[in-house]
Amino acid sequence: MKIHLSGIAGTAMASLAGLLREKGHALTGSDQDVYPPMSTQLEALGIPVRSPYGAANVPSDADLVVIGNALSRGNPEVEVVLDRKQRMSSMPALLAEEFLRGRTCLVVAGTHGKTTTTSILSYILHHAGRDPSFLIGGVPVDFERSYRLGRGPHFVVEGDEYDTAFFDKRPKFVHYMPDVAIIGNVEYDHADIYPDLASVQRAFVHLMNLIPRRGLLVAGLETPALREILPKAQSPVETFGLGEGADWRAVDVKPAADGWRFRLLRRGADLGEFRLAVPGEHNLRNALAAIAAASAAGVDPQATRPALASFGGVKRRLEIRGRVRGVTVYDDFAHHPTAVRETLRALRSLLPTGAGRLVAVFEPRSYTSRTRVFQEEFARSFQEADRVIVSAAHLPGKVPEKDRISESELVRAISELGKDARFVAGVDDIVSLLAAELREGDRLVVLSNGGFGGIHEKLLRALNAVATAPPSR
Repeated sequence: MKIHLSGIAGTAMASLAGLLREKGHALTGSDQDVYPPMSTQLEALGIPVRSPYGAANVPSDADLVVIGNALSRGNPEVEVVLDRKQRMSSMPALLAEEFLRGRTCLVVAGTHGKTTTTSILSYILHHAGRDPSFLIGGVPVDFERSYRLGRGPHFVVEGDEYDTAFFDKRPKFVHYMPDVAIIGNVEYDHADIYPDLASVQRAFVHLMNLIPRRGLLVAGLETPALREILPKAQSPVETFGLGEGADWRAVDVKPAADGWRFRLLRRGADLGEFRLAVPGEHNLRNALAAIAAASAAGVDPQATRPALASFGGVKRRLEIRGRVRGVTVYDDFAHHPTAVRETLRALRSLLPTGAGRLVAVFEPRSYTSRTRVFQEEFARSFQEADRVIVSAAHLPGKVPEKDRISESELVRAISELGKDARFVAGVDDIVSLLAAELREGDRLVVLSNGGFGGIHEKLLRALNAVATAPPSR
């Protein structure tokens, strides 16, 4: 079948493209913004990608056009497909029909931690010899790609609560036919779709109602909004967390080199010591969720030990992009106050006492981060940083002016909480400023869910140029 994917460079769409290519379909694609890691994955697959969007990108003889959820009425590719009455579908619907039906589906959902939890669970099943398939909204270091078509019965899929397409406003995860579902946490997010927390909760209840009675819901116990809806589950429920009362619990937690050591309890029974090879307390919770779901899939918890100890993490999640002049530059996808806070806490734990500074560069890029609704929470989320640079919001005109974030007010609020904060609008100005100011031992993290103008490589080049410049006379 000849398939065109409009919006192919999104993480889920690029992953679907890989699965479809492995199944033997002929593919073309288009997008507006194409950047790593998805651009390099698509290039390696040999899939031609056209940019920007245009009616001519869509082959008139395509048997199917997959419309990404970033496209809406008025987009030239949407309009030409409607004019031609070409067969169209969405990423979640096509994934379900082509790959999920007939498999045991392990769906990983929640406001935060989906990508890492999906990656850990996929790696556990792979390490245990189960040969799973997966689709992940990021690129796990251990697999070097965001999808896999295995021969085993299990398909692990990241379940996003964002809408499906302009013609299907349901959450993506309602398409995924879960046998086991993880809901790690529930908080207010996606202000462009959900008007309040209650509407977000209803979306997750919808997912819970799709789990068969023979299935399992694995639920984080530490967010009140999730605890509130757990009684509505129609399937058995197992909980996880670091506190009392969780079915799966980590205790005696101790920092290890770039990770953790902990003892695993299952309903109070001590299963021994485990090691997790990635930092951040939030990743402990992600690992607990993955262990519980893997157990439901038939993997003994004891057999997960070597996988957790060797798990390499996910690109764009606390990913080290380079070290120059003793400065370490990280990339992280965080674009919600909770994610920013947890990322900075994880990095702070890696800084020895008396070491360099922790510097955060934040781009308000997602719809949620560009809105005023989280402005106060964002100010508080930067407390672990020593210095904060806030850039200009990405495409601010897409948010109504009355609802739009004020970068200057955000910087003022961060400063009033005792932090060194500054608004610097453009990428090149940020790079020039930081290349002159950063010093040995500093750790800098770029917080953005987009390409951010290639800031990581620009900064590393600028740091290297300063390091190799001849001394002035």
